[in-house]
Amino acid sequence: MRIAVQLQPQHADYEDIRKAVVTAEDLGVDVIYNWDHFFPLSGGEPDPNVGKHYECWTMLGAWAEQTTRAQIGALVTCNSYRNPQLLADMARTVDNMSGGRLVFGIGAGWFQKDYDQYGYEFGTAGGRLRALDAAMPLIKERLAQLDPEPRRKIPILIGGGGEKVTLRIVAEHADIWHGFGDVETMTRKVKVLDEWCAKVGRDPAAVERSMGMQPFHERVEDLSERADQYAAIGANELTIGLTGPDYDMTNLEHLVAWRDAR
Repeated sequence: MRIAVQLQPQHADYEDIRKAVVTAEDLGVDVIYNWDHFFPLSGGEPDPNVGKHYECWTMLGAWAEQTTRAQIGALVTCNSYRNPQLLADMARTVDNMSGGRLVFGIGAGWFQKDYDQYGYEFGTAGGRLRALDAAMPLIKERLAQLDPEPRRKIPILIGGGGEKVTLRIVAEHADIWHGFGDVETMTRKVKVLDEWCAKVGRDPAAVERSMGMQPFHERVEDLSERADQYAAIGANELTIGLTGPDYDMTNLEHLVAWRDAR
């Protein structure tokens, strides 16, 4: 069981983020993620999508040098924002910089303000999923061609819960699936993912399951019970999101202690 934290790069100075990365690694987390957006997703006043924010992959390069043990990655990078072969090269570079600790998280994209403000075509959800489907073989092919090669077979994490398309793409291409929802929802999605794996001829055990812990808890005391429930349905990784500028580590400490007690 891995414990992961998503340090959301919003409403914080970079000094706050740097301190949070150090603190999280010192606490013993297994993976430290950021996210791939250009604007805050929450917390701005009066507009929730206004405030301080930093770019994903530039930050991951800094984290590769700043950390020594924890894996790092984006939860998740948006396939729409970069040429897939360039994205593979970026991932390989950060993997080498970190000594082989990158988790390559990717998804189809969804936040329209990013697209509109940076000049990307938003299109439709179906079109973005088709683009992700087409990009995955190109990314894998480019990763195999780069010199120097990645330090390890970079684990590919695909985020999303769509049962008709996204989970089929996960079954075909991912080493890790990330989703979030209450236990009932996640139980159903795990079953659907297993069914897709069977359809595409892949062992379901080959796809690890990363499950988000928010926003489905309100008290730190609830975390252990929720973590036990996700573990019972096959979670390999539990992820908690923290936002700036404070990056309160209380819940993260509780989850690390729960992991260690297991």
